[in-house]
Formats: sequence, C-alpha cells, structure tokens
Amino acid sequence: MRRIGNKSITFKLTLLFASASTTVLLVLGLLIGSLVERHFEELDMALLNGKLALLRHALEKVNSDQELEALPRQFEDALVGHPGLEVIVLKPDGQPLYPAEGAKLPNALLAEAREKNIRPVLWTDLENHRYRGIAAELPTHIQGAAPVVVAVSTDLSHHEHFMRSFRTTLWTAMGLAALLTGFLGWIAARQGLAPLRDISRSAASITADHLDQRLSAASIPVELAEVAETLNAMLARLEESFRRLTDFSSDIAHELRTPVSNLLTQTQVTLSKPRSVTEYQDILASNAEELERLSRIIADMLFLAKSDNNLIVPHCEKVDLMAEVSSLFDFYEALAEEKEVNLTYSGKGAVYGDRLMLRRAINNLLSNAVRHTPAGGRIKVRVDDSNGSNVIVAVQNTGKTIAPEHLPRLFDRFYRVHTSRQSFGEGAGLGLAITRSIAHAHGGEAWAHSERGITTFEIRLPA
Repeated sequence: MRRIGNKSITFKLTLLFASASTTVLLVLGLLIGSLVERHFEELDMALLNGKLALLRHALEKVNSDQELEALPRQFEDALVGHPGLEVIVLKPDGQPLYPAEGAKLPNALLAEAREKNIRPVLWTDLENHRYRGIAAELPTHIQGAAPVVVAVSTDLSHHEHFMRSFRTTLWTAMGLAALLTGFLGWIAARQGLAPLRDISRSAASITADHLDQRLSAASIPVELAEVAETLNAMLARLEESFRRLTDFSSDIAHELRTPVSNLLTQTQVTLSKPRSVTEYQDILASNAEELERLSRIIADMLFLAKSDNNLIVPHCEKVDLMAEVSSLFDFYEALAEEKEVNLTYSGKGAVYGDRLMLRRAINNLLSNAVRHTPAGGRIKVRVDDSNGSNVIVAVQNTGKTIAPEHLPRLFDRFYRVHTSRQSFGEGAGLGLAITRSIAHAHGGEAWAHSERGITTFEIRLPA
C-alpha cells in the first residue's frame, strides 16, 4: 500500500480540507446536540418548578387536616393536560396524600426533599423509561404541623425520542456535508494548483537547446512567484554554464588542435623521405617542445578539475611572499629588458600556505603582465600586509585599458579579451584561472580592475 506521503498534493490538500471541515462539523454537531439537551432540561425544570410552585401555593392555604385531605381534588384539576407528569405528596406522618397508591418515585428523590437546595434527580424505571424529578418539603398553615413532602417528576421518553431522531438527522447531514466539503476541497485544490501544473508544462518544454526560455511570472499567484523566480534563476545559471561549457569545449579543441596538427604535419613531412641523423634530432626536439606544451595544458586542466571538486589540499608552511617575488624577478628581468619594460616591487608580507602553489600564482600574474605590457611600459608588484587580517599581492602593469564588461571573466578558462586568438605560444589562457583556483584553495580571492591605461591583478590571502 502506498503511503500518504507519496500521494499528490491535490489528494493531500483534499484530505486535509475534508478532515478540517469534518472536525469543525463534528464539534459543531456535538455543540448543537449539547445545547438542545440543555434546552430540554431547562424546559423540564421550568415545568417541574412551576408545578412545585403551584403545589406550594395550594399548601400555604391549608389551615386544617380536613382541608389537607381535600387537596387531591385540586391537584387533579391542576395536573390536567400534562401527560407523563407525576406528583407525590406525603403527609407529615409519611402516609401518601396524593396519589393514594401506585407511587413510583424512587427513595433517592424523596431523600432530596430534606436538602435546602432543590436539585434534579434522574432515574430509570423497570420498563426502561427515564425520568427527571425534584422534591421539597413544603409547609402548611396547620398549627404545629410538620411540612409536607412533595415530589414532582416528568417522563423523558418524548424528549429522548426527539433527540434520537435529531441526532440521526444531524449526523446524516454532517456526513453528507463532510463528503460535499471534501469534493469541493478537491475542486478548489485542483483549481489552486493549476498554475503549478502550468509551471510544470512550461519547465518540461525547456531543453538544452532552449535554455533562454523563462517562466512567465505574470499569471502566477504570489505564493508561486518565488518558485518561478527560483526556477528562472536556475535556468539562467544553467544557460550560463552551458554557454561556458560550449565555449570551453571549443577553446580546448582549438588549443589542442594546433600542437597536434603541428606534430602530425611535421611527422608526415619527416617520413616523406629519408633524413639525416641531425635532421631527425632537430625534428624530434621540435616535437618534444610541442609535446611539452601539450603536457602543460593537460596538467593545467587536471589542476583546474581538482580545484572544481575541492581536491586541492595546500601544504601549510610559512611563505615569505616578498622572497618569492624577488626570486621570480631574477627570472623575468632578462625578458623585461628585452621588451624594454621596467620591473619594480615593494612591500612585505607572509602567509601560511603551499609555497610552490603561491609561487605559481604570482608567476602567472607576472607572466601575464609581461606579455601584455608594451615596450617602454612598467610593471609594479606590491605586497601589502597593513590590513592585518589579509595580505594583498598586486601586480600592476601599463597598457591598454580593459573594458569593464571583460573584467569579471578574465579569470575564466581560455577567455581572452580580444576575439582574435593569440598564437599558441603566447599562452593557453589557463594561467589566470589557475591563479584564482590557488587563491580559493588558500581561502582567498582574486580579481582585476583596469582604468586609465593601468591594469591591476590582485590576490587577497588570509594573513
């Protein structure tokens, strides 16, 4: 059997609505039944108290035993038209005055006559008829005589018959009302969930080829607007991810095609005719260079794949960032002199992290700056630990200002500002992506800003 948790929302809402309405109707039925019962009790008590007051009034006029003996005739006249009403009057000596015989009232009722407060008593006779009665001691004007015990009761059979019929009718109506409210609840639930089905149909029509479609929020209720906005935001992220994946596949195919094509062409040309040993050595050396570049691209892609899956675990040691910058300057000074670029660095700072990874990140920024700084330009590296909680490594170079729309994507894989691709030898477009991954692995961040011909790449690392 399927659990309720696996049912549809329409079924759950219908069940919830039917349960709630049935509970309300049940409580209402119980309340109505209780009020009707109380109403009948009040009618019975009004009748009994009225007859008791009538008997009290009659007994107050009795001045002698002869007048007391004559009272039953008055009682007969007073009780005409009240079927089911029974009265017992006991003389002070305990003998019955009215009726003379056939009294059926229980002793428990007569015992209540001695109580100051008149309280109703319920009982059932041998014929299974229920009664309600009251009793009291009523005085007479007979000099020195004890009060008379008077008990009045009424048959409840008529009321009970009415209540049985009333309850049957009431609970039948309640059952039909519960079924009707359940059916109406089902209709209301289906109508209320119609926008959700529309969202489902719209979402089902969105494929990988049509990720630019969005769910219309104009006809969606307020309660589902947040769901539609969340789905639209998810579709936007998916569209961006698919676009980047498509661009990435195209870029990596282009980057790998060039060296593979070079290797294949050069190998085919070499095999087209006999070569000398020296020529074979030169060709193999050229092929080794191309293979080394391929190996570097593959290694970089593996590094980024590990970074995407949080598999990079830096080795923790104290790293003097200025010492690393100074060591890298020794390597880039010759290249900078050749390009007539001025190199300077300043500041101080140390962090705990993986020295080789941090050195690689700084090296990528320096390599990028040297590659894009025109002749006569300058490159300035600054290490700043004045913040206390963070250490900033900033690599600044002169050159063309990068448009603001390109800045957020500079750290994407294979992304280049210009649509025309640079030659393979100038870099595969993974250096900045690796730099950001290294910064993230150390709990930091990397970003870039460019204005007025000065571009700055920064890495912020926890001190």
